[in-house]
Amino acid sequence: MQTRPSQPARPLATLLRDPVLLGLVALTVVGWVLFGFFPGNTVRQTQLYWAVQVPMDAVLAVGAWRLRQLAPPHFRRFWSFIAFGGTSFTIGDSFQFFYCLAVPDQASVDGSIVQNAFFAVGMTGNLLACLTFPQGPQTGRERLIFWLDSATVLVGGAVLAWCFAVNPVDEGTNRVAASLTVALVVVAAFAATKVALCPDPPMDRIAAWPMVAAPVVQGVSVFLLGIFDQEHEPYAFAVQLLPSLLIAAGPRIQELTVRITGYAPRPKRRAYSLLPYVMVALTFVMFYFVLPDHVSIQLWGAFAGIVVITALVTGRQLISFQDNSRLLGRLDVALENLRGQDVQLRWQASHDALTDLANRVHFQEEMTRLLARTEARRAGDPADSHTVLLIDLDDFKTVNDTMGHAAGDALLVSVAQRLQEAVRPGDLVARLGGDEFAVLLPNADAVVALRVSERILQGFAEEVDVLQHTLAVRASIGIAVAQPGTLPSVLLSNADIAMYEAKHRGKGTSALYDQEMGVRINAEADTLRDLETAVNAGEFTLVYQPIVRLQDMSLVGVEALIRWWHPVHGLVAPSDFIPLAERSGQIVQIGRWALREACRQAAVWRKEFPQAEQLNIGVNVAGRQLRSGTFVQEVAQALEEFGLPAERLSIEVTETAVLDDQESMDALVALRELGVKLALDDFGTAASSLGLLLTCPVTTLKLDRSFVESITTVGRQAAVATAVSQMADTLDFASVAEGIETEEQRSLLQDLGYQYGQGFLFSQPVTADGLTASWTRIDEASPISAA
Repeated sequence: MQTRPSQPARPLATLLRDPVLLGLVALTVVGWVLFGFFPGNTVRQTQLYWAVQVPMDAVLAVGAWRLRQLAPPHFRRFWSFIAFGGTSFTIGDSFQFFYCLAVPDQASVDGSIVQNAFFAVGMTGNLLACLTFPQGPQTGRERLIFWLDSATVLVGGAVLAWCFAVNPVDEGTNRVAASLTVALVVVAAFAATKVALCPDPPMDRIAAWPMVAAPVVQGVSVFLLGIFDQEHEPYAFAVQLLPSLLIAAGPRIQELTVRITGYAPRPKRRAYSLLPYVMVALTFVMFYFVLPDHVSIQLWGAFAGIVVITALVTGRQLISFQDNSRLLGRLDVALENLRGQDVQLRWQASHDALTDLANRVHFQEEMTRLLARTEARRAGDPADSHTVLLIDLDDFKTVNDTMGHAAGDALLVSVAQRLQEAVRPGDLVARLGGDEFAVLLPNADAVVALRVSERILQGFAEEVDVLQHTLAVRASIGIAVAQPGTLPSVLLSNADIAMYEAKHRGKGTSALYDQEMGVRINAEADTLRDLETAVNAGEFTLVYQPIVRLQDMSLVGVEALIRWWHPVHGLVAPSDFIPLAERSGQIVQIGRWALREACRQAAVWRKEFPQAEQLNIGVNVAGRQLRSGTFVQEVAQALEEFGLPAERLSIEVTETAVLDDQESMDALVALRELGVKLALDDFGTAASSLGLLLTCPVTTLKLDRSFVESITTVGRQAAVATAVSQMADTLDFASVAEGIETEEQRSLLQDLGYQYGQGFLFSQPVTADGLTASWTRIDEASPISAA
């Protein structure tokens, strides 16, 4: 359960060490001491009084102006009025100081007409500050309660003004001074009401109460000193100087509080105020003082009864208020807990639980907001460009498969940390899912994006320690820059296209999206979509390229080659769809169809033509088929269903399909146990491992056509062809040379020891019908004709 945040500690230690506050206190103490040096010298004491007043007024004005610059916008008007009032006080008191120096006979703490005028202007500013700052209550009921309490305080102040200023008990009272003092008290009471009742006042209590107390102290000092006729004593001047210290210290205390704790949320105030009850009590006190000397016992009884009844009712209300406050307190705690849970739920809804990065939803929302905000003001400036980086970890599945998901999760957390270290302040890093991350770069063009992606790749270059394992992290990064009118979904899709382009370039690198890349990827996407229905639509067909024995040119086998007749584009080259099918996994379904069709056709030839009984049929198989887990079973079912002997089927695989792949190797072993022949196709073109010839149960090596095309002119190619033939002979493998196009090539390959050959010299790939008509012996003068 979350608890309510605690209120920041008050900066008491800072206040006690603040040079400005210490200076104010020192100035006040110096004034008090100097008042004692001139006992009975009213003129000199008055001059000192005004001399000390001026710097205190200046501190008030400057402090309020500095707070205006620090305060939130809705408090700035309040501090502007306070600064205005402090400035007015400074001007008026400065005039009075020089006036007392120039005209000593007129020296008085009551001030001249000019000083009183500036004082009235300053008090008006303070009153406007109290009236105009946001009072907090929002509903009509709250505003009504606020103004009723305020009216109670103001009426109490009016009673005080009537008794001591308008109609004073002491006929010798200075009505002007008393009126100004009462005005101070009333303003102070009203300010105290707003401070007590407003939930978000412009000042903390530690700073507000000295300013509120200053007029009260001023009023008390004036009335008490006047009653006892001690206005000209040294301590009387000292007491009258104290309010100036309090009112000047308020803004400085608030400034220190703001600089240390900021405008932090205040603690919740009580639901009621004691100020109206204080004013009721004050009214009863005033009533007591104005009673005549000779009052009947009945009036005293009535007065006492009213006071007691009011006190009892007040006590009963306060008890009820306390009960309500406790209930509201419990409700506040419950609401605070709900708010905390709401914040937590919002965080969980917008962030990834594992890495604490933004999730896909939050990333898309921020991307949409950023693009929408800048679209209207886009002017071609690079600062108006926004870029998305899409990051995919290379070979992350291997970590999960070999080390477990715990290691994979730890790696993802480490990657998230490195991404946050590599990006700029203000960039948004998100985990979109799995091992895919994204970075939103506001105000970044392609140059900036490439720089950031380079920092990311450099950060990944350092190895990561994960669960006592040291891992090398590699990633492919796609970069897409938003153009005018780019939709968020399109921008993310472009980054995805660029990321796959980076993978095609060799992984561990980045690629910047361009229009040509988009056209190519879109074309590939169309091809993949059409491939999904091509098998069921009967758009695939097989053609067969003969394999002959070089010694007597007899037909010993055929290699089945797949062709795609697209209903719109016509014949699609295998190089345009086979790699896509292998990457997407659709090669499994396509390869299953090709295997069954080749077995069916071979079985038909065996039944119709006796000379086809010993014909071998080769079928190309991709690595994904070998790793599908069902391929061996599919081969066995096809052989049984069509009645084709296993030894008449040759499965052709490339070196890359089985190199360092135990699952594929296990499938090949199982195929050999069925009696199926195995051929290494395109031998010599991949990163060949001679050890593969010892572990892989192959029966045939097929020399790639790239070593045949220049075998008669390039010595190195002839050397490689010779080495392959010798290995095949030594290991008792059959040897087939691909791509034979001239008689010279055929003759040389035969001399090198190759047993079989295929190529355009003998026949181009032909359809099943075309091959059916060619079951005659092939000699040098009559090659098989193309269909």
